[in-house]
Amino acid sequence: MTTVMLDIETLGTDPDCVILTLGAVKFNPFSEQEPYDALYIKFAVDEQLELGRSIEQGTLDWWNKQDPAIRDEAMSDDGRIPLSECLADINRFLVGVKDIWAQGPTFDITILENLYKQMLVPRPWNFWQIRDSRTLFGVHGDPRDKNRASAHNALEDAYSQAQAMQTIYKQVGIKPH
Repeated sequence: MTTVMLDIETLGTDPDCVILTLGAVKFNPFSEQEPYDALYIKFAVDEQLELGRSIEQGTLDWWNKQDPAIRDEAMSDDGRIPLSECLADINRFLVGVKDIWAQGPTFDITILENLYKQMLVPRPWNFWQIRDSRTLFGVHGDPRDKNRASAHNALEDAYSQAQAMQTIYKQVGIKPH
């Protein structure tokens, strides 16, 4: 069974906001095996603005308070790729995936679904594949280090969230069914 944890960094919180980056890792929640097969994408910002996607001033203000190295990585133009390539890369990465975890179904997944719809590309998941790690962390407790230097790097966040899921599965004794 293949499971994915994904995380996005954005310039807003609305479903139509600009996506800066996406990080995703495959992992086995039932083991302590390191997450593997990482995906990191930097979305073309100008192309999203041409589509009318939004930017929120409050989110820009928030980014200006973040670690400069993390902010500069998320905001720089280096390595950005066209939206059609972004979606094609995500689609390839999710082939054969059973579950997709994210920090809240109304953020990462909703924003990505909005982009897929806007680009007229079928999304590569079904609604029943979506899992919410934020709820699990809220109910059980979040084992992640809240002061880690790489917070808000989409790939590092996905990796950290996947490891936290593995920790909770082990602590609670969740077994495959």
